[in-house]
Amino acid sequence: MLKLNKELVLVVFLLMVNLSQSQNIFGKWKTIDDRTGLPKAVIDIYEKDGLMYGNVIKILEPGKEDSVCSKCEGDLKDKPVLGMTIIEAAEKQDNGYWKGKKLFDPEQAMTFRCKIWLNPENSNELKVRGYLAFIYRTQTWIRVEG
Repeated sequence: MLKLNKELVLVVFLLMVNLSQSQNIFGKWKTIDDRTGLPKAVIDIYEKDGLMYGNVIKILEPGKEDSVCSKCEGDLKDKPVLGMTIIEAAEKQDNGYWKGKKLFDPEQAMTFRCKIWLNPENSNELKVRGYLAFIYRTQTWIRVEG
């Protein structure tokens, strides 16, 4: 009987660890173009000093693997999109959302305010909303395992 209880505790513990990891907003996410439905890139979202950041770690669009930010100005002009930070210093809100002033789209060379959250119905989907004045667009990004 004692062995059965130990095994049950171990199984419950492993399930809880797996569930808590799947609820984490940090990790690798595949961006999906909300207009075409096609995957564009993989973004590594991480936390630094309590703030959220996101870097492009892989380009998925065929033929665009070596693209540069040709429309950008200043320091980003003609810099590779691969490795670029596209989310900077988003802050966690009390309701579980993250809000920030910099969600950068290298294709348009535009910076948006953002709101980012896990889909409450599917923790493997990340909702990423960019705001420009009162207009916004929301994309659903998909968790990349491994």
